[in-house]
Amino acid sequence: MSELRRSRRSFLQWVDQGEKQVAILLTVITAVVIVAALIQLTVKVTMALITTDQDAYWLGDGLIRILGDLLTVLIALEVLQNITSYLRRHVVQIELVLVTALTAVARKVIVLPAGSENKPQLLIGLGISSIALAGAYWLVKRSIQPAHGSSRHHHSSTEPTRSYLDKDQSSRPDADDQPATTADHQH
Repeated sequence: MSELRRSRRSFLQWVDQGEKQVAILLTVITAVVIVAALIQLTVKVTMALITTDQDAYWLGDGLIRILGDLLTVLIALEVLQNITSYLRRHVVQIELVLVTALTAVARKVIVLPAGSENKPQLLIGLGISSIALAGAYWLVKRSIQPAHGSSRHHHSSTEPTRSYLDKDQSSRPDADDQPATTADHQH
């Protein structure tokens, strides 16, 4: 029985390490993408300032394109924050994920081309997405804040969660003798 538990634990540690390596690779790739997008955006804005009719570009569709590009870089930064948060705490911060999704929907609304009002399915879909994400964000924020006068401790979305490996340690005979700390639950 203990051999099975040991092999299961070894396998789960291997999976955990694999997750960390993938997250590190995603962090590097996302950082490279952000730098490339930022360089491209800087060149685009600089060229627009130098070569185009200022009033025509900055008040029309050009402004919408620039805002769309800026929000795209912002979304990429939020994705990078999601990944680095996972690496630091080994927990997915649902608030940050929801804010990233809300930013993406807001970007889509901002860059809607003229004539989009003739596409009711698109508008309804964006509206439903906005309401659902805003509602989910509100529920998450509400669940984190302690109720008025309540002494119950609510877990923050930034607190690490216990992994399966941590739960398995509680079956050790000496596990009850040692107090659990936050550092014990982080990977």
